[in-house]
Amino acid sequence: MKLKELIVASQNKHKIDEIKEILKPLGFSVISRDEAGIPDFEIEENGETFEENSLLKAKVICEHCNKPVIADDSGLSVDALDGAPGVYSARFAGVPSNDRKNNEKLVSLVCNLDYEERKCAFVSVVTIVFPDGRIFSGRGECSGHLLLDERGSGGFGYDPLFVPDGFDKTFAELSGEEKNSISHRKKALDDLKEKLRISMF
Repeated sequence: MKLKELIVASQNKHKIDEIKEILKPLGFSVISRDEAGIPDFEIEENGETFEENSLLKAKVICEHCNKPVIADDSGLSVDALDGAPGVYSARFAGVPSNDRKNNEKLVSLVCNLDYEERKCAFVSVVTIVFPDGRIFSGRGECSGHLLLDERGSGGFGYDPLFVPDGFDKTFAELSGEEKNSISHRKKALDDLKEKLRISMF
């Protein structure tokens, strides 16, 4: 199955760039919803899971453009916080969202925990919705630990606090190529790719 054009439902430039970079080797022509001329409106992400929000975003945009749409919903799940911030990762410290405030709130909640107690994972669910009603979804996780001080200038969101397992650098200190090779979004897209391949038979 070869997709000539795939529209990304997100308006998050960092997320769009990551998806484009990860899908590039797979032969996808990826464009943002803005490039596709989709009206600028906010989609209310009222799902209780990453799966629900990912599907919701893909469906809404697909209805507007009648083309295949890919949507990602992702966030950070901290074991000691019972999975928080989870689906509220982008607006953890309130709306409008602010990376600095989100990170400060997160650190304030885990600052009394030892490093090993600060286990967490980035989670991503990626969904493709086709105009004919077909739906495919992939899920990926990248486990690691939280720091109490930000390190690195790359990435976005909680990246400066997150050290993936097997590394001594944060996501924000890794190169884009390094991060995209192990990220939750990469794993979700790989899972999605396999399901698309299987559907051909």
